[in-house]
Amino acid sequence: MRSWGRARRAWLLGVLGAACAWPAASAWSFDLGQLQKQLGGALPGGLPGGLAGSAAQGGGIAAPVGTGPALGALSEGQVGQGLKDALGRGVDVAVSTLGRRDGFWGSPQWRIPLPPALEQASSLMRMAGLGAQADALQLAMNRAAEAAVPEARSLLVSAVRQMTITDAKNILTGGDHAATDYFRAKTQAQLQRSFLPIVHQQTRKVGLAQTYDRYASQAARFGLVKQDQASIDQYVTQQALDRLYQAIGDEEQSIRANPAAAGSALVRKVFGAVRGG
Repeated sequence: MRSWGRARRAWLLGVLGAACAWPAASAWSFDLGQLQKQLGGALPGGLPGGLAGSAAQGGGIAAPVGTGPALGALSEGQVGQGLKDALGRGVDVAVSTLGRRDGFWGSPQWRIPLPPALEQASSLMRMAGLGAQADALQLAMNRAAEAAVPEARSLLVSAVRQMTITDAKNILTGGDHAATDYFRAKTQAQLQRSFLPIVHQQTRKVGLAQTYDRYASQAARFGLVKQDQASIDQYVTQQALDRLYQAIGDEEQSIRANPAAAGSALVRKVFGAVRGG
Protein backbone atom coordinates (compact mmCIF):
# COMPACT_ATOMS: atom_id res chain seq x y z
CA MET A 1 0.00 0.00 0.00
CA ARG A 2 2.82 2.39 0.82
CA SER A 3 4.46 1.76 -2.55
CA TRP A 4 1.14 2.44 -4.28
CA GLY A 5 0.77 5.68 -2.34
CA ARG A 6 4.25 6.80 -3.38
CA ALA A 7 3.56 5.86 -6.98
CA ARG A 8 0.29 7.76 -7.00
CA ARG A 9 1.94 10.89 -5.62
CA ALA A 10 4.70 10.65 -8.21
CA TRP A 11 2.11 10.23 -10.95
CA LEU A 12 0.21 13.28 -9.67
CA LEU A 13 3.34 15.41 -9.87
CA GLY A 14 3.80 14.33 -13.47
CA VAL A 15 0.22 15.29 -14.27
CA LEU A 16 0.72 18.67 -12.62
CA GLY A 17 3.83 19.26 -14.68
CA ALA A 18 1.96 18.67 -17.91
CA ALA A 19 -0.94 20.85 -16.81
CA CYS A 20 1.32 23.80 -16.01
CA ALA A 21 1.62 24.63 -19.68
CA TRP A 22 -2.01 25.83 -19.73
CA PRO A 23 -2.53 29.61 -19.53
CA ALA A 24 -3.47 31.20 -16.24
CA ALA A 25 -6.80 32.86 -15.57
CA SER A 26 -7.06 36.47 -16.67
CA ALA A 27 -6.89 39.34 -14.16
CA TRP A 28 -9.95 41.27 -13.03
CA SER A 29 -10.39 44.92 -13.82
CA PHE A 30 -13.13 47.50 -14.30
CA ASP A 31 -13.78 50.40 -16.61
CA LEU A 32 -14.12 54.08 -15.65
CA GLY A 33 -13.68 55.30 -19.20
CA GLN A 34 -17.32 56.24 -19.64
CA LEU A 35 -17.28 58.29 -16.43
CA GLN A 36 -14.17 60.05 -17.70
CA LYS A 37 -15.92 61.00 -20.95
CA GLN A 38 -19.02 62.23 -19.14
CA LEU A 39 -17.11 64.41 -16.71
CA GLY A 40 -14.76 65.75 -19.38
CA GLY A 41 -17.59 67.70 -20.96
CA ALA A 42 -19.63 68.47 -17.86
CA LEU A 43 -17.37 70.01 -15.22
CA PRO A 44 -17.27 73.83 -15.12
CA GLY A 45 -14.39 75.11 -17.22
CA GLY A 46 -13.81 71.62 -18.60
CA LEU A 47 -11.91 69.40 -16.13
CA PRO A 48 -11.30 70.28 -12.47
CA GLY A 49 -8.53 72.69 -11.54
CA GLY A 50 -7.97 74.01 -15.06
CA LEU A 51 -6.91 70.55 -16.19
CA ALA A 52 -8.68 70.95 -19.51
CA GLY A 53 -6.25 73.59 -20.75
CA SER A 54 -3.13 71.60 -19.93
CA ALA A 55 -4.68 68.44 -21.33
CA ALA A 56 -5.57 70.16 -24.58
CA GLN A 57 -1.98 71.29 -24.98
CA GLY A 58 -0.67 67.81 -24.29
CA GLY A 59 -3.30 66.11 -26.43
CA GLY A 60 -4.18 63.67 -23.64
CA ILE A 61 -7.82 64.69 -23.09
CA ALA A 62 -10.26 66.26 -25.51
CA ALA A 63 -11.48 69.78 -24.81
CA PRO A 64 -14.97 70.00 -23.25
CA VAL A 65 -17.88 70.42 -25.59
CA GLY A 66 -20.35 71.83 -23.09
CA THR A 67 -21.22 72.49 -19.48
CA GLY A 68 -23.92 70.63 -17.60
CA PRO A 69 -25.87 73.21 -15.57
CA ALA A 70 -26.52 70.85 -12.63
CA LEU A 71 -22.92 69.75 -12.23
CA GLY A 72 -21.68 73.25 -13.00
CA ALA A 73 -23.41 74.46 -9.84
CA LEU A 74 -21.24 72.17 -7.69
CA SER A 75 -17.83 73.13 -6.37
CA GLU A 76 -14.66 71.15 -7.00
CA GLY A 77 -14.77 70.06 -3.37
CA GLN A 78 -18.32 68.76 -3.71
CA VAL A 79 -17.45 66.77 -6.82
CA GLY A 80 -14.40 65.31 -5.10
CA GLN A 81 -16.38 64.44 -1.98
CA GLY A 82 -19.07 62.85 -4.10
CA LEU A 83 -16.45 60.58 -5.64
CA LYS A 84 -15.10 59.75 -2.17
CA ASP A 85 -18.58 58.89 -0.95
CA ALA A 86 -19.17 56.65 -3.97
CA LEU A 87 -15.90 54.77 -3.51
CA GLY A 88 -16.49 54.53 0.24
CA ARG A 89 -19.87 52.98 -0.40
CA GLY A 90 -18.22 50.61 -2.86
CA VAL A 91 -15.75 49.52 -0.16
CA ASP A 92 -18.52 48.88 2.37
CA VAL A 93 -20.63 46.83 -0.04
CA ALA A 94 -17.68 44.84 -1.41
CA VAL A 95 -16.27 43.93 2.00
CA SER A 96 -19.72 43.05 3.36
CA THR A 97 -20.48 40.89 0.32
CA LEU A 98 -17.19 38.96 0.17
CA GLY A 99 -16.07 38.99 3.81
CA ARG A 100 -18.70 36.58 5.10
CA ARG A 101 -19.32 32.85 4.98
CA ASP A 102 -19.96 31.78 1.38
CA GLY A 103 -19.08 35.26 0.13
CA PHE A 104 -16.62 33.55 -2.23
CA TRP A 105 -17.52 29.88 -2.06
CA GLY A 106 -21.26 30.40 -2.47
CA SER A 107 -20.97 32.66 -5.52
CA PRO A 108 -20.09 31.42 -9.03
CA GLN A 109 -19.00 34.99 -9.80
CA TRP A 110 -16.52 35.30 -6.94
CA ARG A 111 -15.50 31.70 -6.20
CA ILE A 112 -11.74 31.20 -6.48
CA PRO A 113 -10.81 28.27 -8.74
CA LEU A 114 -7.93 25.91 -8.16
CA PRO A 115 -4.61 27.14 -9.54
CA PRO A 116 -4.51 26.52 -13.31
CA ALA A 117 -2.13 23.55 -13.01
CA LEU A 118 -4.45 21.77 -10.59
CA GLU A 119 -7.62 22.86 -12.39
CA GLN A 120 -6.45 21.29 -15.65
CA ALA A 121 -5.48 18.11 -13.83
CA SER A 122 -8.62 17.83 -11.71
CA SER A 123 -10.43 15.27 -13.88
CA LEU A 124 -7.39 13.01 -13.89
CA MET A 125 -7.01 13.47 -10.15
CA ARG A 126 -10.56 12.25 -9.67
CA MET A 127 -9.79 9.16 -11.74
CA ALA A 128 -6.87 8.51 -9.39
CA GLY A 129 -9.04 8.86 -6.31
CA LEU A 130 -7.73 12.32 -5.39
CA GLY A 131 -10.89 14.28 -6.14
CA ALA A 132 -11.81 14.72 -2.48
CA GLN A 133 -8.43 16.33 -1.81
CA ALA A 134 -8.91 18.77 -4.70
CA ASP A 135 -12.39 19.69 -3.44
CA ALA A 136 -11.12 20.17 0.12
CA LEU A 137 -8.34 22.43 -1.10
CA GLN A 138 -10.66 24.63 -3.15
CA LEU A 139 -13.07 24.96 -0.22
CA ALA A 140 -10.18 25.89 2.10
CA MET A 141 -8.95 28.47 -0.39
CA ASN A 142 -12.32 30.20 -0.53
CA ARG A 143 -12.85 30.04 3.22
CA ALA A 144 -9.42 31.64 3.60
CA ALA A 145 -10.42 34.51 1.32
CA GLU A 146 -13.67 35.02 3.23
CA ALA A 147 -11.75 35.22 6.50
CA ALA A 148 -9.15 37.65 5.13
CA VAL A 149 -11.33 40.22 3.37
CA PRO A 150 -12.70 41.94 6.54
CA GLU A 151 -9.09 42.91 7.33
CA ALA A 152 -9.20 45.18 4.28
CA ARG A 153 -12.02 47.47 5.40
CA SER A 154 -10.07 49.94 7.55
CA LEU A 155 -7.20 50.29 5.08
CA LEU A 156 -9.49 50.82 2.09
CA VAL A 157 -11.62 53.36 3.96
CA SER A 158 -8.44 55.18 4.97
CA ALA A 159 -7.32 55.30 1.33
CA VAL A 160 -10.65 56.90 0.38
CA ARG A 161 -10.50 59.45 3.19
CA GLN A 162 -6.93 60.43 2.31
CA MET A 163 -7.77 60.97 -1.35
CA THR A 164 -6.63 64.41 -2.48
CA ILE A 165 -8.09 66.64 -5.16
CA THR A 166 -5.24 65.49 -7.40
CA ASP A 167 -6.12 61.85 -6.71
CA ALA A 168 -9.74 62.55 -7.61
CA LYS A 169 -8.69 64.25 -10.86
CA ASN A 170 -6.48 61.29 -11.73
CA ILE A 171 -9.33 58.85 -11.14
CA LEU A 172 -11.83 60.90 -13.14
CA THR A 173 -9.46 61.51 -16.06
CA GLY A 174 -6.94 58.67 -15.80
CA GLY A 175 -8.39 56.04 -18.08
CA ASP A 176 -10.22 52.75 -17.87
CA HIS A 177 -8.53 51.39 -14.72
CA ALA A 178 -7.82 54.56 -12.76
CA ALA A 179 -9.83 53.73 -9.62
CA THR A 180 -8.53 50.17 -9.51
CA ASP A 181 -4.99 51.48 -9.95
CA TYR A 182 -5.52 53.97 -7.12
CA PHE A 183 -6.68 51.33 -4.65
CA ARG A 184 -3.96 48.91 -5.70
CA ALA A 185 -1.24 51.53 -5.32
CA LYS A 186 -2.48 52.63 -1.90
CA THR A 187 -3.43 49.28 -0.35
CA GLN A 188 -2.25 46.18 -2.19
CA ALA A 189 1.19 45.70 -0.62
CA GLN A 190 -0.12 46.08 2.93
CA LEU A 191 -3.19 43.93 2.28
CA GLN A 192 -1.02 41.15 0.89
CA ARG A 193 0.94 41.15 4.14
CA SER A 194 -2.29 41.14 6.16
CA PHE A 195 -3.98 38.42 4.12
CA LEU A 196 -1.13 35.88 3.87
CA PRO A 197 -1.11 34.59 7.48
CA ILE A 198 -4.91 34.34 7.53
CA VAL A 199 -4.90 32.42 4.27
CA HIS A 200 -2.13 30.13 5.52
CA GLN A 201 -4.15 29.11 8.57
CA GLN A 202 -6.79 27.63 6.26
CA THR A 203 -4.71 26.11 3.47
CA ARG A 204 -2.21 24.35 5.76
CA LYS A 205 -5.03 22.03 6.87
CA VAL A 206 -5.07 20.37 3.42
CA GLY A 207 -2.21 18.08 2.48
CA LEU A 208 -2.57 18.74 -1.24
CA ALA A 209 -1.59 22.37 -0.64
CA GLN A 210 1.83 21.31 0.60
CA THR A 211 2.24 18.89 -2.31
CA TYR A 212 1.39 21.63 -4.77
CA ASP A 213 3.73 24.13 -3.09
CA ARG A 214 6.68 21.74 -3.24
CA TYR A 215 6.19 21.14 -6.94
CA ALA A 216 5.11 24.64 -8.01
CA SER A 217 8.03 26.39 -6.34
CA GLN A 218 10.40 24.25 -8.39
CA ALA A 219 8.38 24.58 -11.60
CA ALA A 220 8.35 28.38 -11.23
CA ARG A 221 12.14 28.43 -11.56
CA PHE A 222 11.79 27.07 -15.08
CA GLY A 223 8.87 29.30 -16.05
CA LEU A 224 6.35 26.44 -16.00
CA VAL A 225 4.28 28.13 -13.29
CA LYS A 226 3.84 31.88 -12.92
CA GLN A 227 5.52 33.34 -9.88
CA ASP A 228 2.24 34.51 -8.34
CA GLN A 229 1.03 30.90 -8.52
CA ALA A 230 4.15 29.39 -6.98
CA SER A 231 2.37 28.83 -3.67
CA ILE A 232 -1.25 28.31 -2.71
CA ASP A 233 -1.11 31.14 -0.18
CA GLN A 234 0.21 33.67 -2.70
CA TYR A 235 -2.31 32.56 -5.29
CA VAL A 236 -5.31 32.79 -2.95
CA THR A 237 -4.21 36.16 -1.58
CA GLN A 238 -3.91 37.68 -5.04
CA GLN A 239 -7.17 36.15 -6.26
CA ALA A 240 -8.98 37.51 -3.19
CA LEU A 241 -7.56 40.99 -3.73
CA ASP A 242 -8.40 41.00 -7.44
CA ARG A 243 -12.00 40.07 -6.68
CA LEU A 244 -12.22 42.63 -3.89
CA TYR A 245 -11.08 45.46 -6.17
CA GLN A 246 -13.45 44.25 -8.87
CA ALA A 247 -16.38 44.22 -6.44
CA ILE A 248 -15.59 47.81 -5.44
CA GLY A 249 -15.55 48.77 -9.11
CA ASP A 250 -18.84 47.01 -9.76
CA GLU A 251 -20.51 48.96 -6.97
CA GLU A 252 -19.12 52.24 -8.32
CA GLN A 253 -20.58 51.41 -11.73
CA SER A 254 -23.92 50.61 -10.11
CA ILE A 255 -23.97 53.99 -8.38
CA ARG A 256 -23.01 55.71 -11.61
CA ALA A 257 -25.82 53.95 -13.49
CA ASN A 258 -28.45 54.58 -10.81
CA PRO A 259 -27.40 57.45 -8.50
CA ALA A 260 -30.93 57.77 -7.13
CA ALA A 261 -30.36 54.51 -5.24
CA ALA A 262 -27.15 55.74 -3.58
CA GLY A 263 -27.19 56.29 0.17
CA SER A 264 -25.44 59.69 0.12
CA ALA A 265 -27.30 62.82 -0.97
CA LEU A 266 -24.06 64.24 -2.38
CA VAL A 267 -23.40 61.10 -4.41
CA ARG A 268 -26.93 61.34 -5.82
CA LYS A 269 -26.37 65.00 -6.61
CA VAL A 270 -22.94 64.58 -8.24
CA PHE A 271 -23.65 61.43 -10.21
CA GLY A 272 -27.16 62.54 -11.04
CA ALA A 273 -25.69 65.75 -12.49
CA VAL A 274 -23.16 63.70 -14.49
CA ARG A 275 -26.07 61.77 -15.96
CA GLY A 276 -27.83 65.03 -16.73
CA GLY A 277 -30.57 64.44 -14.19
